[in-house]
Amino acid sequence: MQDPLTASSIDSSKSNPVGVFDSGIGGLTVFRELAKILPHEDLIYLGDTARVPYGNKSPETVTRYALQNVRFLLKQKVKMVVVACNTASAFALKTLQTEYKIPILGVIEPGARGALSASHKFRIGVIGTEGTMKSEAYTQTILSQKPQAFVISASCPLFVPLVEEGWLEGEVPEKIADQYLKKILAEDIDCLILGCTHYPLLKQTLQKVIGEKIRLIDSAEETARAVLELLTRKDLVHPKISKNQAPRRQFFVTDSPERFRRVGEIFLKELIPDIQHVTLEV
Repeated sequence: MQDPLTASSIDSSKSNPVGVFDSGIGGLTVFRELAKILPHEDLIYLGDTARVPYGNKSPETVTRYALQNVRFLLKQKVKMVVVACNTASAFALKTLQTEYKIPILGVIEPGARGALSASHKFRIGVIGTEGTMKSEAYTQTILSQKPQAFVISASCPLFVPLVEEGWLEGEVPEKIADQYLKKILAEDIDCLILGCTHYPLLKQTLQKVIGEKIRLIDSAEETARAVLELLTRKDLVHPKISKNQAPRRQFFVTDSPERFRRVGEIFLKELIPDIQHVTLEV
């Protein structure tokens, strides 16, 4: 049975907001890049913090959660949805795009496309959470577009807690990064995809470890560019009616607004004044 919020019942007005969801806080890197590249767009962020992380859950569970997240955003009358979660993009994106008629974009395709565009040797590294790396979604996406490419991946589970504790630079994150990346760097890659939305905050440390010759591909930046392209193509870019009209920024979480604010402000590098706690429909 098709969801009643599909197709004709959804308002896709140009002035409606763009919805973004993640299992927790990491998707704020995508939100931040969207705010930069689409300064006139209203943005709504949903962090499913009560059920984070998604990376250790089954594809079926992740898909169920993702469907609930999109349903919530559709009730906020969003004109498109950005799945700012690598695990949900890997496991649930196709189902979401089939179930709902508004544009829905994940982070994996833009990241893979960015790497292929930047790579000269087509020897590409990918780092992310265990769940995303096990899905092989980046590898499959890259090879579907460039079958002769070489892709090597590694999970880096300690990067997320490092970021959430604010340990972004210094001896500790450098040593951990060095250990995680040894195997990848031995394969003569020329691009490294940051396949987790937390990882852009470690850019300086990672670039120091891998050297300047290897290009870091930030999936958050690539996704923001892809959103702009998609909105432009579908004629859904927000009309710039008034320079004095500030865009709306709304934040919803399913648990602990206080923790979300503390860590989220590290991600956004600005204050988050209002965060609403919500309960998702099961």
